[in-house]
Amino acid sequence: MKIGYFCNQNDLGLKKPFHQVMAETREIARTCDAADWDSIWFTEHHFGFEGYEVCPNPVLMSADIAAHTKRIRLGQAANIVTFWHPLRLAEDVAVLDHMSGGRVEVGLGRGLYGREALNLNKAADTRNEEQNRAIFEESVAILRRAWTEPFFDFSGKVYRYPEPNYVWDHAQSPKSAAYQNLETKELTKLALVPRPLQQPHPPLWQVIDTPRSIQWAAEHDLKGMFWIPPVASLKGRFELYRDAASKARGKEVALGDGLCLVRDMYVAETMEEAKRAAGEGILAYLRWVCHWRGLGNHMMPGEELPKTPGKLDALTYDWLHPRNLLFGTPDYVVEKIEELRETLNLQYLLVWSSFPGVSHDKVMRSLRLFNEAVLPRIRPAAAAPQRARV
Repeated sequence: MKIGYFCNQNDLGLKKPFHQVMAETREIARTCDAADWDSIWFTEHHFGFEGYEVCPNPVLMSADIAAHTKRIRLGQAANIVTFWHPLRLAEDVAVLDHMSGGRVEVGLGRGLYGREALNLNKAADTRNEEQNRAIFEESVAILRRAWTEPFFDFSGKVYRYPEPNYVWDHAQSPKSAAYQNLETKELTKLALVPRPLQQPHPPLWQVIDTPRSIQWAAEHDLKGMFWIPPVASLKGRFELYRDAASKARGKEVALGDGLCLVRDMYVAETMEEAKRAAGEGILAYLRWVCHWRGLGNHMMPGEELPKTPGKLDALTYDWLHPRNLLFGTPDYVVEKIEELRETLNLQYLLVWSSFPGVSHDKVMRSLRLFNEAVLPRIRPAAAAPQRARV
């Protein structure tokens, strides 16, 4: 089983200077790198003065961590591509891939918060789902073309590259039908410089949950990343991805292939200590996120929420814990991970433990206990992790 760290940087109330957040992130990354973790992943969020999410650029964050680590792969979970100019993202990721020696994993997402979308790309307003999806889907196609073709073009409903009717005629630029009309000298294609170190491009992941997004990712050969649902509710999602991928690729894809799962984790000597140390931290974050998402993703198949005055009244630690938390003793955490492996054939697990309001000392204590008492049992030392594909 591959293991990654989901590093959603936060600073509740913005009480720390950002260089301290960076220093703590580097310590987490170096600790995971030394323990032979497979990957570390950074999120993209904007304007978060509340402090629940404080990383606006996971590509830049990955570049910094590349300089402080040796082997661990560097992921973005996710780059919100609807906020980016697709060609700038293609360039930045390609440069990062060279800077890191081919250690990049590229996560892609459509965005969740209207405050971000409306002020970064009004056309990607999350309230207009179809337009948001169109921007996302065309961006994915552009990234692939830019990374894999020496000269590329694209014409869609949202984007068109290169811009038509532009004459490029320079004595030091070799004339070639590969990228221009030789009679009119108009540009017909562009070239990305540099292209990625990994060929044909770094692995691509999509943050998925709904049947539509699961099927689209599988059909377009993107790996899938899940977060919240309990095991019983994940089973159908994993099966949908497997079936759609098998049909699209014309060959049998095994359950769990191409998928990873994020789980919230806190390892302690006792169950009570885990709850006391980090229970309120994860609840605070889920109250933030579920204000938009609701609690539907946390439900068991066929389950209905009790009728309460507020939509998040059911969100308590005791309600949440058995559904999806890896909070507890090493024995408990290993047991729950084995359940994921046996039920879903889970092959890639990402864990998050640096919750809002939880001190860095506690985060590191939990991480070290995971390394000492959990990691050797779920991934024996004999099973060497996969390294960069170059």
